[in-house]
Amino acid sequence: MKHFALSGTIREKGNKAVIKAFRREGLVPCNLYGGGIENVLFTVSARDLKGLLYTPSSFIVDLSLSNGKTYTAVLHELQFHPVSDECLHIDFLAVSEDKPIAIDVPLALEGHPVGVQAGGKFTQLSRKLRVSGLMKDLPDTLKVDISPLGLDKRLTAGELSYDGVTILSPRTTIICAVKATRASAAAAATEEEA
Repeated sequence: MKHFALSGTIREKGNKAVIKAFRREGLVPCNLYGGGIENVLFTVSARDLKGLLYTPSSFIVDLSLSNGKTYTAVLHELQFHPVSDECLHIDFLAVSEDKPIAIDVPLALEGHPVGVQAGGKFTQLSRKLRVSGLMKDLPDTLKVDISPLGLDKRLTAGELSYDGVTILSPRTTIICAVKATRASAAAAATEEEA
């Protein structure tokens, strides 16, 4: 899986006024926890976060902080402003190479469904799946072959399997579907008459 380098400045625990002051300076308050470490409070530049937050990809984050320590982490929780869509706070979860990591991985659909060739309409309902695996086994994307998908058929997370990773998303999660349209139903009726 791809890595994303991020540098941050250690901060002290503060009240709302202190946090608002950070945000006015273009900084995003962050918290790092888990992995047997004590909570670490820090800030990062909102500009540096754009490549991490506004992309469909998932990353392992390499944090280097102003106290000279480095950590490996994944995004755990994000808070956005409801109107301006600006990132208000981020929680990072510390991870290690010897323990499984749970992370959302984007889906890469491949092929052309049989049902679409017969006049159906293709719909993608899930863009990512939550998986668990060791850092070395995590893929950048999960490849999904949608070629055999026929009319009125759907593909669920329970039908997929990958080497080295376990799918944590519910088995009933629908990834994509091909629905019959009026045109495809009319074509099928014409074929039956013939």
